[in-house]
Amino acid sequence: MELHVKRDHSSSSHQYPNRARMLISCPDGPGIVAAVSHFLHQHGANIVQSDQYTMDPDGGMFFMRVEFDLPKLGERLEELRTQFSTVAEKFKMDWQIFQVSHKKRLAIFVSKEDHCLVELLWQWQAGDLDAEIALVVSNHTDMQSYVESFGIPFHHIPVTAETKAAAEQRQLEVIGGDIDVIILARYMQIISPSFIEHFRHKIINIHHSFLPAFVGGKPYAQAYQRGVKIIGATAHYVTEELDGGPIIEQDVQRVSHSDDVNELKRIGRTIERVVLARAVKWHIEDRILVHNNKTVVFN
Repeated sequence: MELHVKRDHSSSSHQYPNRARMLISCPDGPGIVAAVSHFLHQHGANIVQSDQYTMDPDGGMFFMRVEFDLPKLGERLEELRTQFSTVAEKFKMDWQIFQVSHKKRLAIFVSKEDHCLVELLWQWQAGDLDAEIALVVSNHTDMQSYVESFGIPFHHIPVTAETKAAAEQRQLEVIGGDIDVIILARYMQIISPSFIEHFRHKIINIHHSFLPAFVGGKPYAQAYQRGVKIIGATAHYVTEELDGGPIIEQDVQRVSHSDDVNELKRIGRTIERVVLARAVKWHIEDRILVHNNKTVVFN
């Protein structure tokens, strides 16, 4: 039976062809907000949302996210970027401007557990995940027919200890050069430092624990044996430090002595899928700024 997927575009970015988002981080000091606002006003932009955060007004870091509308944005975006560089240089800014109507392209990596992948596909189908799922990569074939029923390319790339380097090279080939973020939706392989370097702060992982975690195998069995009272999940960017990257989102749920291992797993799966979907949504909506090993999330 062929499944024809109908997507709900009611909240899609195509409704805002002239909307852009600006992300800024720089040393704090007077005049930053005024300079950005004045620049946008000079170019005829209308600010529709602005958020700021400072770590310390005296010598700390300043972070800013601005959404604005600008007539004929597509034609003027490169000129806007070029001219803003003068403002950015004055305040020593790291900055980016994104066109909202340009959907981010996602690559999802998955192994055998399907709950996080299914949640992402469901939100994408409903129009709540305003992005393009370009492909799914897996070291198993369990999810192939399900993924392909959505019209999404599925790439089976087996991984063993002996073939890991070749497998990662193959993954890079199928991903190509226009993927905005990679999502590890319970992909049970460690990503090598060389692969991470290609996608710095663009790989999101879901960890089955409210970090710090139980190490090793069977984390829910360990949690049950220890009689934990809270279980949770953590979504974070992947770095060379295993499960030590900048944290994007976390959530927890209280449990009790009456919950056996299977119930803990069930609860854990629900938390994992929700936390990962939130993190992905915030990333594609340009709500996250990374500083050192921390994140600032505007939501």
